[in-house]
Amino acid sequence: MSTPMLQAEGVHKRFGDNEVLKGITLRVEPKEVMCLLGPSGSGKSTFLRCINHLESIDGGRLSVDGELVGYRQHGDKIYELRESEVARKRAEIGMVFQRFNLFPHMTAAGNVMEAPVHVKGTDRRAARAEAERLLTRVGLADKIDAYPAQLSGGQQQRVAIARALAMEPKLMLFDEPTSALDPELVGEVLEVMRQLAESGMTMVVVTHEIGFAREVGDTAVFMDGGVVVESGPPKEVFANPKHTRTQAFLSKVL
Repeated sequence: MSTPMLQAEGVHKRFGDNEVLKGITLRVEPKEVMCLLGPSGSGKSTFLRCINHLESIDGGRLSVDGELVGYRQHGDKIYELRESEVARKRAEIGMVFQRFNLFPHMTAAGNVMEAPVHVKGTDRRAARAEAERLLTRVGLADKIDAYPAQLSGGQQQRVAIARALAMEPKLMLFDEPTSALDPELVGEVLEVMRQLAESGMTMVVVTHEIGFAREVGDTAVFMDGGVVVESGPPKEVFANPKHTRTQAFLSKVL
């Protein structure tokens, strides 16, 4: 069997007395697109943040491409890595948030170049050429020198996707990337994500876009109350949900 791109084994996370993740076990193969669905507060976004160690976990194991995320194992014990080591591993995992988090004082190209230049030490001229290539790839060839304030929400989110791709990640995480957009702008972002999936990028997507999950996802996972309630091929989960909680949720969103 091949090494999974993402493996979560009994992952727990709590904030004070609130246990947000209660033993999440999931496996994502290379080039697979997994869509996480569920009501607000079900733990989807927290799980995503644990994958790249923006949140530490309180139990279980998380590995990306066969290596623990944020930790190293020595004998039977697991130790948390120093922040510099975590940052190096995090560079292999791209993340796109609900809010675009672009630097307002930088152009689209500047935003895309920033991490390769300062984290990877890429030559500025090479980074600029790659930024132009990536911005063209996400349909923004005419916005390379535009500032975020001059871009629509959908365009800003596409810059954010290009910025994540600039680090050549093994895995891309999307945390409800269209939820902050006006409805007419959602399609342009989903189209870029669809093209990414077709190119073979491994993706974990927290989304309420059922159409996208059905058409592009290889696996649909329904979470509620910090646990995985149901998972399987999207067409199966949406057409014939087995769990009453999944049925109730889908009846409201389909």
